[in-house]
This record gives sequence, structure tokens and C-alpha cells, in this order.
Amino acid sequence: MNIPNQSRRTFIKSVGAAAVALPNIITSNALGANGVPPASERIVMAGLGMGNRGTGVLGAFLNSPDIQVVAVNDVQKSHLTGAANRVNGKYRNQDCATYEDYREILARDDIDMVFCAPPDHWHAQMMVDACKAGKDVMCEKPLTLTIAEGRKIVDAARRYGRIAAGGSQRVLEDFGRAACAANSGRFGKILSANASPGGPPRPCYLPGQPVSDDINWDLWLGPAPWAPYHPYRCSRAYGLNGKGFRTWEDYSGGMMTDWGGHKFGGALHGLRLDHTGPSEIIPPKDGEPLTYVFATGQTLKVQGGPNYVCEGGDVNKNSMRDLKVPPGLRWYSGGANSLVGDFIHCVKTREAPFRDVEWSHRTATVCHLGNIALKLKRTLKWDPVNEDFIGDSEASRLVDRPRRGPWQI
Repeated sequence: MNIPNQSRRTFIKSVGAAAVALPNIITSNALGANGVPPASERIVMAGLGMGNRGTGVLGAFLNSPDIQVVAVNDVQKSHLTGAANRVNGKYRNQDCATYEDYREILARDDIDMVFCAPPDHWHAQMMVDACKAGKDVMCEKPLTLTIAEGRKIVDAARRYGRIAAGGSQRVLEDFGRAACAANSGRFGKILSANASPGGPPRPCYLPGQPVSDDINWDLWLGPAPWAPYHPYRCSRAYGLNGKGFRTWEDYSGGMMTDWGGHKFGGALHGLRLDHTGPSEIIPPKDGEPLTYVFATGQTLKVQGGPNYVCEGGDVNKNSMRDLKVPPGLRWYSGGANSLVGDFIHCVKTREAPFRDVEWSHRTATVCHLGNIALKLKRTLKWDPVNEDFIGDSEASRLVDRPRRGPWQI
């Protein structure tokens, strides 16, 4: 390991002390048998926001011999119990600590890394707080609720020297073949990309109901505006059917950001534009779809169709199997075959992960720009260097939004 910090030393000492005091409960795996590194060499990890998706991805970390999960967090008791049971079931003990408030996890000196999967309005707060606490952090997509949050995450990761990544595994695992094929040179210049993630969120006017005993409602809201409890505000029901948090603009960017993290991420990766942003966003008009125009002259259109339109023909992820990576196109680090494996490798080596927060932020920005153009119903000029709209103060006010105290980043 190349992470010489006090938290790792503290953990090593605690394991050593336990081995001396209670040798009969130390498993062979803890001592490094069966191809598993000894506990002193594993990355100590916790999970924050452990609903269905969070617990699912946590399972991928649990399956890594380089990881030791020691704690989980959620503001809903049922989610917290389910996540702890999964961890304890994996390790065949009852050692996983549970926390309603994630800040108690970040205050622990023995934890090196956290994985975050709360609703979207919590992503930036948890990531910035994790970086400040000296933890490496990976967060589910979409990276942010607003454009400005993304730059704050990137700045925090760089300032505190943290490995920080977004969780858009489909960028490579679904769309990597198409990106490689489009960049292989066989089809000439890439002219345009197509991606259709889904629609924007809407305001929520659900009436209040008695707060469930299962949830800390004030803590679930966190930085979002205060609102009365209703189970459809906080449910993880998928889609924009009004029964889950992704429907509501206080908590999510809707399907535009949810699937956009995957589909726009894949499109930008193939276009080799995931380090920048568009210069113009044109809302749907006269039968034309929402369209992003880049300084290169290439476009990204929100519609179905081939992944990439090239001078020499169309490229689709379902028909292309060329996995050779062209020069300049990024792939998973260290030979990893998954986003989780890539992140673990980078925590160990301090390399930039495939979905480093800069690239994840740029993808999320494209999603947010689309929602803003749909809301304002006019063409917008965007400066991808200064990350602000050009000559449009109304649009600029939508780059960020107020946060409910005390939740500031």
C-alpha cells in the first residue's frame, strides 16, 4: 500500500492488539490465509447512504480481498439494518458498526475510504466532507444536484489529495465498445453522438403525512429545502412516476441526470470531450431534439439512434466488438475489469480513476445544462472554462442553488 497515514497505522495496531488478547476469534482470513491479504494490509472502508443501490455496490466491495468494510450509514433504520446484515453475513460476525449520521463515520481515524449512494441532493455534501476528513471517496452517479457543486467536489479532492470518483460504470461497460470502435479510425471523423437518458424532474406538491418511525426525516432532507414528510418524496422507486425522489427537483435532476450519468458519459468519452463542455445548448424546436454544440463542431443530440455518427458510417454499441483502446482513450486502471476494481486499484496506487471527479463533473454538467435549457426554453451560450452562461443572468442563477443550514460546502 502507498497510503502512509495515521488511520492505517491505527487500524494495524488495533488488529495486532486483538490478535494478542483474543487469538481464538481471529479468523484465518484476518491473518492472511486463503489468498486474502492480512487485515493490516486491507483498505478499511465504510458505506454511506445504503439503500438498494448502495447495498448492491457495497457487495462488489465486499467481494474484494483488498477491502475490509467496518461501518455503514443510513437515515432509514430498515436500510441500515439491511446493509449491516449484508456486511456481517459476508464476514460471518457481528462487527459492522451502524450510524444514522454519516459524520460519525467520517470522524473515525481507522477508515480510509467511503462509498456514497444517498439520494442525489446529498452527493456533494458527503463527498466534500469525506475529502476534508481525509477519506478517499467514490459516489454513485449522478455526481451532483447542481453544476457548481461539481467544481466544489473537484476542488476539495485536489486540495486534500484524495482519490475521488463518480460511479457511472456503464460509461465503459455498456458504451466502451462503441467508443473504441468510433475512435479506431475505421469510420473517419466522429460528427455527432446520440443519447437519450430521459426527462427532467418537476416541483413536488405532495401533502404532508405523519413521519414514519423508520426515518430521520430532517436528516434525510439535509441540504434540501424543508418540506413535509411524504413517503413518495424519499422512496427510491425508479423513474418519474411521482413515487420516488428522482421525480422531484429538490432532490434530483430526474432521468436527465440519472441515466445521463451513463449515456452522456459514454457519448462524451467516445467524442473525447469529457474534459470540457459544450459552447451552446439548443432546446427542442421544429422537430429537432435538445442539442449540445461543442467548440470542435461536433454535436450531442438527445434522441435515439446510433451511438455515434461518423463520416464513414454509424457506430452502435450493440454491433461493435472492437475492444482495442485507441491512443488517448482511457480504460480501467491496473487491468481492472470493473469500476469498483478500478477505484480500489487507484486508492492503492494514487492514480487517477477512470471516472475521476473532473470527468464525472463534466458529464453531470451536460445533464444539468440540458435541464436548464428545457426549463428556460431558449438557446444558451456556455463557457466551459469559467463554467458559467454567457450574457444570461437568469440562466447563471441556476448554476447553483441555496442550501439549507447548516449544510454548506
